[in-house]
Amino acid sequence: MHQDLPALPSNVIGIVGTSGSGKTTLLEFLVAQLSAQGLRVNIIKHSHHDLELEPPRKDSARLRMAGAAEVMVASPYRFAIIRELRGAPEPTLYEQLARLSPADLTLVEGFKSYPYDKLEVYRPAAGRPPLYPDDANIMAVASDQPRPDQLRDGLAWLDLNHPPAILAWLRQRLKIISPAP
Repeated sequence: MHQDLPALPSNVIGIVGTSGSGKTTLLEFLVAQLSAQGLRVNIIKHSHHDLELEPPRKDSARLRMAGAAEVMVASPYRFAIIRELRGAPEPTLYEQLARLSPADLTLVEGFKSYPYDKLEVYRPAAGRPPLYPDDANIMAVASDQPRPDQLRDGLAWLDLNHPPAILAWLRQRLKIISPAP
């Protein structure tokens, strides 16, 4: 755990849960709704797997494989920077956040061992135990199950099958009223 690290800004919140719990589906809804309301939303998606971001025989992949430290691929529609770590340590969540442009809200899927506010997506049918009993940084649980009898004070229990309620909780939690100027 990364308990000795400093707190993250209040406009950064994690979406955590086991594989198959519905994190990405919930994130799609939240981002679409918040973006439609004029908010700028960034996402960091952490993966434990190798990333294949470009076809292996494309020029950018060939140049990266030839030894380039970073390759930027740019078009009139988007750009991406691919950095090879080549044995260097994985950048921390703090370092990844520093690379992003300013936003009204940054949602992080993963980096669950860091001490920052999180919303857990929990489905018992996924066959894994919940994270919230062992992580005091989980501020809310969105679940398809009824609220259990014994919950710690301050832990919100949200209906995963009613995403607008989750959106309302998120907006209240982060006090997002309107976009940043």
